Amino acid sequence: MEDERLDPEQLLSAFEKENSEIGKLRIFFGYAAGVGKTYRMLQEAREQLEAGKDVKIGYLEPHDRPETIKLSEGIPVIPTVKSIYKGLALEELAVDAILTEHPDIVLVDELAHTNSPDSRNRKRYQDVEELLNAGIDVYTTMNVQHLESLNDIVEEITGIIVKETVPDTLLKNASWKAIDIEPAELVQRLEEGKIYSDKNSRRALQNFFTDEKLSFLRGLAIQRTSDHINQWSYSKNRKVKIQTKLLTIIDEEYPKMSERCIRWTSRLAQGLNAEWIVLKLNSDSEDNDTSSDDILELAEKLGAETVSLESENFIDTVVEYVKLLSITDIVMGKNLQKNWLSKLLVEDTEDVLLKKLPFVEIHLIPYKEKRKEPPFKSIQEYFQSRTKDFIFSISAVVAATIITEFMQYLHFGDQNLMLIYILFVVIVARSTTGYLWSSLTAVFSVLSFNWFFVEPLYSLTVYKQGYPLTLVIMLIVSLLISNLVVQIRRKARVSMEKEQQFEILYELNKRYVSAVKVDDLYQSTASYLSALLNREVLVYDSTGKLNSFSSPEKSKKLLGTKEENGVAYWSGRNQKEAGFGTDTLAGAKGFYLPVVFEKRTKAVLGLERSTQKTVDNNQLNYLRLIAAQLATAVEQMELKEERQRILVDTEKERVRGNLLRAVSHDIRTPLTGISGLIETIINDEVSGTMDTEVRVKLLKDIQDESKWLIQMVENLLSITRISSDTTAINKTEEPIEEIISSTIHRVRKVYPNVRLKAELPDELIFLSVDPILIEQALFNLIDNAVRHGKAEEPIFIAVEDQDKQVVFSVEDRGIGMSEEQFDRILSNLTTDKEKPIDSKNGLGIGLTIVKTIIKAHQGTFSVENNKQATKFIFTIPKQRGSRHGIEYSGD
Repeated sequence: MEDERLDPEQLLSAFEKENSEIGKLRIFFGYAAGVGKTYRMLQEAREQLEAGKDVKIGYLEPHDRPETIKLSEGIPVIPTVKSIYKGLALEELAVDAILTEHPDIVLVDELAHTNSPDSRNRKRYQDVEELLNAGIDVYTTMNVQHLESLNDIVEEITGIIVKETVPDTLLKNASWKAIDIEPAELVQRLEEGKIYSDKNSRRALQNFFTDEKLSFLRGLAIQRTSDHINQWSYSKNRKVKIQTKLLTIIDEEYPKMSERCIRWTSRLAQGLNAEWIVLKLNSDSEDNDTSSDDILELAEKLGAETVSLESENFIDTVVEYVKLLSITDIVMGKNLQKNWLSKLLVEDTEDVLLKKLPFVEIHLIPYKEKRKEPPFKSIQEYFQSRTKDFIFSISAVVAATIITEFMQYLHFGDQNLMLIYILFVVIVARSTTGYLWSSLTAVFSVLSFNWFFVEPLYSLTVYKQGYPLTLVIMLIVSLLISNLVVQIRRKARVSMEKEQQFEILYELNKRYVSAVKVDDLYQSTASYLSALLNREVLVYDSTGKLNSFSSPEKSKKLLGTKEENGVAYWSGRNQKEAGFGTDTLAGAKGFYLPVVFEKRTKAVLGLERSTQKTVDNNQLNYLRLIAAQLATAVEQMELKEERQRILVDTEKERVRGNLLRAVSHDIRTPLTGISGLIETIINDEVSGTMDTEVRVKLLKDIQDESKWLIQMVENLLSITRISSDTTAINKTEEPIEEIISSTIHRVRKVYPNVRLKAELPDELIFLSVDPILIEQALFNLIDNAVRHGKAEEPIFIAVEDQDKQVVFSVEDRGIGMSEEQFDRILSNLTTDKEKPIDSKNGLGIGLTIVKTIIKAHQGTFSVENNKQATKFIFTIPKQRGSRHGIEYSGD
């Protein structure tokens, strides 16, 4: 990969703009080159430009057509990216530049074009998808022969295999503009040199631009455009949907037939707007051909759901799957090159399915194709690749012969001799791969037994009566046993793989359930996948930041670099697979899979992938399953956190409402008193009947009420400093003696006649607290004791040092307080029907503020009372580093 192409800084800057809407795709659709697609696209672009839209040309195919070039003049152009490939100068779409400028509309000619190898995406339509995801509208051009679902029909019509195709799923929600002219007019334009140069025109007239081919392509383009319009209207206006499920059965031994079945079903599914599943049944052999993954990839590009199943019996598996998913239509191939012997001895598959599934419609796609060549082109190559199995099989026959010879010498009986050969056939079937070796061992065992132990000896001729049948039965039994053993081995292997996968899923789900934060989900996923796949695994969060990393021991770290992080960010931002083995940023050292929940990226899975460490289709489906589980778990965790935030906000609103209610009640009483006292003094100025002593008493009452209001304001200022987040509290290491001393000094200013008795520990204690808030809490408790206690009795302040906390207490001698009253004060639950705790102090906001302060310090607040006394107690936990004198407490 080139640094310029994979620089994550460029990727990050390109995707900084978040777009809530997906861009709109407009396709100018034709049936051949020269019908006027580019010209019509430029016309509409100029109309949009005159309407005030920001229109830019991203890429325009240089056809050297004067009318087209003249029409493009005046439209701003975003310079293309130039590259050199095999000595040729190539120009490609500058995706990053377009994303940076972010125009309203960008023109991109030739949608089906294949990019140069050093481009980020292999196909231009992938560049267009990237632009659409960024919220940019795209105008583009395309011919009918480039539609993936029509590839086989175009090949039949024109005899040309079109390599550059566009998946139908990209065009599903696009608006189409059909550009059409008569084939005769198109041929005339070609002859006049308005489409290609003279040399190319002559070649095109001979090969592609014939009246017959153009007419076929024109009808196909019009029909496909009509189907698209009808499908869009049908899906928008239809209220009652008939459930139609299509199932395409593919055979990896006939890839061309499978591709044709997939394309035919794609066209049918688009017309019916139906669900569509492609089913691949894995063969019994352990040497499965992975080339069928390309067929499944084609099906996924065309919008199908792909399923791979292990099967011992084709018919039974299909029947059960059809019944399980309520399939209504089956599409399968019908090979017309089946020999007469197979037709005579084996009933056609479709006939068997019709008998067992009479309620399902079966569509047969005829095709003539030879069976695909086996992975080994010759028997010699196959035997060379299985040398150990071959030697083991021959050795087993030799060993069986020697042991049988020894048993015959000891006169064990002729009826037991052939059992030795059968035993070794079972051993070979158990120890080798596939049916071939156990079958060969069975055949050689029969021949060896006949040669060495059946008279006449050392000859394959059999004279003894009954022995030919015995040898035949021995061969049949050996083959059946070897077949059963191989099937059991294969089932055991598949079961072990499935069990391991389900065990991983089970353990992951347990971890997901017990996780307390999202980071735990990422870490569990990375560690389990790394153990399962034996390779590096990374998990990025939704912002593209590397969150968790897991790698096998003694493994060289390849992922997590600056370039790889850029690929992961692109994958998450565009919600598409990227990296090695894909069409996007294929030069990366890893494979990146976005974890998406309801069109929102939750994470990105990254894992090491190379030619040595491949990822087959089954593993890829398993990774997608884990990604779906992870997406659900992350969503649940985020919902849980959101619910917790809502509860906290609700509690804040409740406390705020109670606080306002308490403040309005508590402040109204003294203000009313002050207003009444001042009114009395003003009225006395007129009458002059009030003596000096009464006037002084009234002014002193006004002063007391004013002091109480000042204390209330201080309480309100204190509570505004407290947040539900304890980190908002300014904690410092403070000696308790200074806090108690400052509190007593403040109380003396307000209540000079109050009697206070303090009891403190002998040693110096430091606490990590907010001293102003703790002082306010102590003052509120003492103020409460002054107001509700007996004036002649002292107020006791005590501090007790315990192992993990410091206990503060304030005790008074008064009327006492019940637990119900205490809880009601702290909860602010007094209603109009209840009698206020105090006519002046109302709802006890001072104690509520004490509780809030102590809770912010992770402490506890309680009350002990009886008829003669009330004792308020709160605790403050010791933090690591709190000191007794100059010593630190704790661990």
